[in-house]
Amino acid sequence: MESPMPTLAISSLYLLFLWLGPKYMQHREPFQLRKTLIVYNFSMVILNFYIFKELYLGSRAAGYSYRCQPVNYSDDVNEVRIASALWWYYISKGVEYLDTVFFILRKKFNQVSFLHVYHHCTMFILWWIGIKWVAGGQSFFGAHINAAIHVLMYLYYGLAAFGPKIQKYLWWKKYLTIIQMIQFHVTIGHAGHSLYIDCDFPHWMHWALICYAITFIILFANFYYRTYRHQPRRDGSVKGGKAIANGVSEEINSRVEENGRKPKKGRAKHE
Repeated sequence: MESPMPTLAISSLYLLFLWLGPKYMQHREPFQLRKTLIVYNFSMVILNFYIFKELYLGSRAAGYSYRCQPVNYSDDVNEVRIASALWWYYISKGVEYLDTVFFILRKKFNQVSFLHVYHHCTMFILWWIGIKWVAGGQSFFGAHINAAIHVLMYLYYGLAAFGPKIQKYLWWKKYLTIIQMIQFHVTIGHAGHSLYIDCDFPHWMHWALICYAITFIILFANFYYRTYRHQPRRDGSVKGGKAIANGVSEEINSRVEENGRKPKKGRAKHE
């Protein structure tokens, strides 16, 4: 945490891979990576559950308030425990860059949407700022909610990676998006309340968080509408005995449906 350069360097390499990765894979067969995806997703379940547990138990032991909690920079054991859990939360956002790497190696280029890249790149960079200056206090609120949601999310992806036999029982993919949008509204309400009562926490961070959450609400609402509400008109044409529909598929929806499946065309490389 001494310098932002490692975080910025990793994020720059991530953006460079976004540009070079598809070029490298263009004339190559996609990797299957089923076992890798299973291990990765369930490892992320364990990591996010650990973060949630530490933040929840540490904040309870420290007597944290959900209405207003200033940062305590002392070496109190509970404050150090919370700061450590928040550091792991920041690290998890860097690890999540692998989501995009796996998409590109599997040639799922359509799933690397603006929402996907914006979410991953900004979270890692912005949480460095949070951990550097406010590793405690109000910061625990959003992190422990988000970690809980990521437990559900990566559990879903991990189960989906087993293939169609498991995927047909995973009926709750739509609700992951709904839960995430609820999270952003709760975050705005919590930050707004803190500003209203003049909580002793950097006000500029609250305003930045509100603006940031609004961008996610807009992007996730657009994704939800296009994926679950918008019904494309079918032209009724048939090709190969199947009706053709102009469907829309993006990050969570298509990721879950195809996570772990072999590509329909060509042979997939093994791990």
